[in-house]
Amino acid sequence: MNHMNRNKAIFAVILLLSTNLCIAEDWPQWHGPNRDAMSTETGLLQQWPSEGPPLAWRIDGLGGGYSAPSIDAGRMFGLSNRGDDEVVWALSETNGKQLWVTRLGPAQTEGMPQGREGAGCSPTIDGDLMYVIGAGGTMACLQVSDGKIIWQRSLTEDFGGVVPTWRYNESPLVVGNLVFCTPGGPNATMAAVDKKTGQTVWTNQLVASAGESEREASAGRRGRGRGRFGPRSGAGYSSPILIEAAGMRQIVQLTADALVGVDPDSGESLWQYKAPANPMGINCSTPIFRDGLVFAASAYGTGGGAVVLKNDAAGTVNADEVYFTPKMQNHHGGMIVIDGALYGANGGNGGGVLTCLDFQTGDVLWQDRDADKGALLHADKRLYLRTEEGELILIEPNKQEFIQRGRFEQPDRTESPAWTHPVIANGKLYIRDQDALFCYDIQSKT
Repeated sequence: MNHMNRNKAIFAVILLLSTNLCIAEDWPQWHGPNRDAMSTETGLLQQWPSEGPPLAWRIDGLGGGYSAPSIDAGRMFGLSNRGDDEVVWALSETNGKQLWVTRLGPAQTEGMPQGREGAGCSPTIDGDLMYVIGAGGTMACLQVSDGKIIWQRSLTEDFGGVVPTWRYNESPLVVGNLVFCTPGGPNATMAAVDKKTGQTVWTNQLVASAGESEREASAGRRGRGRGRFGPRSGAGYSSPILIEAAGMRQIVQLTADALVGVDPDSGESLWQYKAPANPMGINCSTPIFRDGLVFAASAYGTGGGAVVLKNDAAGTVNADEVYFTPKMQNHHGGMIVIDGALYGANGGNGGGVLTCLDFQTGDVLWQDRDADKGALLHADKRLYLRTEEGELILIEPNKQEFIQRGRFEQPDRTESPAWTHPVIANGKLYIRDQDALFCYDIQSKT
């Protein structure tokens, strides 16, 4: 074999091996590395056996709550209520053994009974530090190594925030030296603090803008009135994302009143789009930025809308509506865009079904009642759906039809709704059901 042919053969072998390599990835914050519920892992099972993937391990004793674990550098982190306390915990990724636990404050019991079992925040890991927001509004920075609290703030006492009826469920966003959160107070809809000290960098007051459309005006315009348990919060239940559009970086958040874009350095309001916010302010799902569109949705008779962000001659950012559809009333299971199609559950308290839309037009491509309302994530050419009843469904994304590639039930389901979003990290699928955490091996062995 001559020199050139030998090199070609070596290259072919390397290419063949590389196509079979498994790519692992941590899950260090809410909705994963990019806050879009999409993993870059490969080498995962493409079809589940009838009984589901093998259970690697299970632990009990986490405490109550809906916090999905964040996973980084061999450790797992989350929040729970344990007795009268709200705690942050760290576990070994290998076997679930507890490494440390830190008391954050008293367990939050006020508000509606749904979700009272514990916090919904997923910790945000940033190097040696982590950031959390408790159900009552305690925001803290902790050391990853031992759980020591570096600093602590109160969204209510320090920012005048108003606790939402179903409590705070936001997962904080870290960008550069800042941590972003949504106190929802009359003078601090959103806020940014220094990530090392917790000192306030800015707060903003996001108010309705003039010139809104008739539909926008009717979509959730109760303003800062009183809710069932007191003053209405300006915070929804969503978590913010960072995007770059219209030539600038922006923090995008779905508040109680609108989808908003703000300048991360100053907190200045750049634009608002009210149509996806429902009248009760129960806006939960994380916004999406994909293929040039910003999309958000909520339930309670509302739906979802997409905007494109453009600068006008004066340099003002305008959010121009591309479409609005009542066919994506996504409650709190989240939505994912894959190859120009948006997948998400359409339905609220009365249930719902998995729906696929054309992301550029909002047209319904299909709906299927074999896939009930639930939470989604995507990894290695597959959608993972965890229904609110607790069933796990593996789905092959397809614009024409629903294609199931497996389903199973976790053992020992509690009576609480299965609202905790599934997590994938390093070849494992994690399912939390209140006090219990299940780790399934989904790595392909072939």
